[in-house]
Parts: sequence; structure tokens; C-alpha cells
Amino acid sequence: MSAPSYPFAALDPIAEVAPLCLERGIPLHVDACIGGLVLPFWAGENGRSLPPWDFRVEGVTSLSADLHKFGYAPKGVSVLLQRGRDRQRMQYFATTRWPGYPVVNPTILGSKSAGPLAAAWAITEALGTAGFAELAASCLRATQALRAAVDGIRGLRIVGDPVGPLIAVAADTAVPAAEQVDPHHWADAARAAGWVLQLQPGVMQPDGSTLPSTTHLTITPVSESVLPELIPALVAAADAVRGEPHVDAGPLLATLPALDGGLDSETAWALLQGFGIGGSAGSTSGGLPEQLAPLLAVIEALPPVIAERLLTELLARLVEPA
Repeated sequence: MSAPSYPFAALDPIAEVAPLCLERGIPLHVDACIGGLVLPFWAGENGRSLPPWDFRVEGVTSLSADLHKFGYAPKGVSVLLQRGRDRQRMQYFATTRWPGYPVVNPTILGSKSAGPLAAAWAITEALGTAGFAELAASCLRATQALRAAVDGIRGLRIVGDPVGPLIAVAADTAVPAAEQVDPHHWADAARAAGWVLQLQPGVMQPDGSTLPSTTHLTITPVSESVLPELIPALVAAADAVRGEPHVDAGPLLATLPALDGGLDSETAWALLQGFGIGGSAGSTSGGLPEQLAPLLAVIEALPPVIAERLLTELLARLVEPA
């Protein structure tokens, strides 16, 4: 379960589910990759208290947290916590069944640099509990300000009831289409003004329901200092694209050839260029398009296996040597 989930910042009902798992002997893991180092200091929007989500809840057997997020440490020091020694010992790997030295690895990686670990320790010591609380308070103030700003933009809405320094923004379908703001066009307009927001595709669920197309914002302690410039830019970006419909990928997909097998590199690259995504026709090196809304529309419309292959090709072309 998530504390909170990344796309929409939903805090799963851990306190309700964990006792049921405990009764049935089912381990319950809590993914607190984002919340682990910020939710303990989160006062909650509008003064509300958060429901318990960690080892205070009987039935939670393990918990993970990324120190490179709101622990402000370098990558490479994510932690996996276990309830009790016996569970923790099971994550070790040990073998004496080869002619080399006895192997005992306490981490998933056999070899792991101590550099990020030392940096995480230093940052944690420098900040202390008071420092983490102060940074979380800054994130909370900025989150409240951004939520209020989005609530004031006609045509946009915040998805669900987010918990923590994350929000996902979708088109407000309760207003007429001419007044709606497509979140992907909104992100592109903000990007043109120098602000990078994260576009998220709509996703069809197994039960037939659809999660909406959204644009995601992660709020950090830096966010509070840029609110005077960011909020007007978000309002202006919405005004610039209000009423512009979501990109229709149908005409693009109509040109898609029959794919009987896997895509080789050249075919995948040709498809990207045909969609107007992979740079100019005939080029061999990649580049991100000026606008990302068409790319997200293609991702939404294609079967996942094809979309993933095309994204792999796009990234590979971006980073391969000229």
C-alpha cells in the first residue's frame, strides 16, 4: 500500500487493511518512498491529522522510504525496514556453496558504495528533527498555496484528496468544454514560459474505468520561494489553452502499420518520426518535441507494449553518441 501514492498522492487505508492482513497472516508492505521522510512532520491540510500509516499500525510488516526524496540525500540510500529481526534476516543473501569466500550480503546490491550512505548520514545529522520539520512546513505552505491557486483556475481540478507535497491536476469536466483546460496543453504552455511540469497519461483500469489525463506537481522546500512567479505563470498558461481539446491520436494511429512482431530499432524510430515525435524525417538522433501533449496522446492510445518500446527508442536516441 502507498503512503502516499505517486500519481495522485492518495494515502491508502492502511489502518483499515492492516488488521485484516494480520488476521489472515498476510504480510503488508507500505511503500512510503515519498512520504517516509515528510509525512511524520506533515501537519495535514486544514489542520487535519493524518491516519496512522507506519509501524504504529499492527499488521504493517515492512516499509520502504527513499532518502533521495524528502531526505534530501543522493540516490542510492533507499531503505527497506522490516518489523522484527526474523523478517529482516530474510533479506540477507548468504552462500558457502562455492569455492570462493563465504558470501553474506545484507543489501539487495552485492557491492554498494558507501559514498551516498555517508552523505545521507551527514545530511540527516545536519538537519536533525527540527530541520526536517521546518522543511516539511515549507512544503505544506507551498502545497496549500498551489492547491488554492489551482482551485481558482476555471477549467482545472485537483484529483482526489491528496496527502503530502504532491498534487495531480486534471481537466474539470463539470464545466462546459469551451471552459475546460486540458492538463497536457496546460503543462506545455507552462513549459514554454520556463516551468517544467510532469505530464501523466490517462490509464484504462481492468474494470473498464479510466484514470484521467493529468499533470503532476511535486512540491519541495524550493517551491515556496518561487510561488510569486509560478502561480501567475500557471494562471496565464491555463488562460492560453482554455477550450483547446485534448490531442486526438486517432489520425496518427491510422497511419500505424500492421505490427506482427517486435519492433526493431529502425522501425520504432520511423514510427516516432511519423508521429512527429522523434525529430525531423531522416534524422538518426533524437530530440524531445517542443510540445509533449501529442506524445502523451500517443502513449494513451497505443497498446502499452508498443508505447513502451517507442519510449525506449526515444530515450535511447537521445543519449546515444552522435
